[in-house]
Amino acid sequence: MFYGLLADAIALIHLGYVSFVVLGQLFILLGILFRWSWIRNFWFRAIHLGMILVVAVESLGGVMCPLTTWENQLRVLAGQPVHGDSFIARFVDEVMNFNSIPFDHWIFTASYLGFAALVLATFFIAPPRWPKSKQVVPVPGPVTSATDSPTT
Repeated sequence: MFYGLLADAIALIHLGYVSFVVLGQLFILLGILFRWSWIRNFWFRAIHLGMILVVAVESLGGVMCPLTTWENQLRVLAGQPVHGDSFIARFVDEVMNFNSIPFDHWIFTASYLGFAALVLATFFIAPPRWPKSKQVVPVPGPVTSATDSPTT
């Protein structure tokens, strides 16, 4: 039971990862169209790009996602089928996996690389704003100079 719950938790984290990448790109494209300033947040955009680049590089190397591997191993330890038998497992499996196509099929690699190219293209179309550096600004105070001092 414990391993099954851990596998379900990893499946939800995996779904969150995929959702962030896909919905994040959708919001970036909508933000370009509607001129939303928040889509230019540097950290959001850098994390978003990094996440899809990880997926694209894994795909190029023929490496199955570590989250999928971990989830599958936990399901085996739980005595469950690899695709799970809980509601969460079946839901996530239906949403994210195409079980009739092997994970290293060229369709996946092409789609991951194409999506990564789209994310990278939006970096040039609507570049993120660099974080503002925290500069020390002098506090205005009384000005002291030779002309301000009393003469005797």
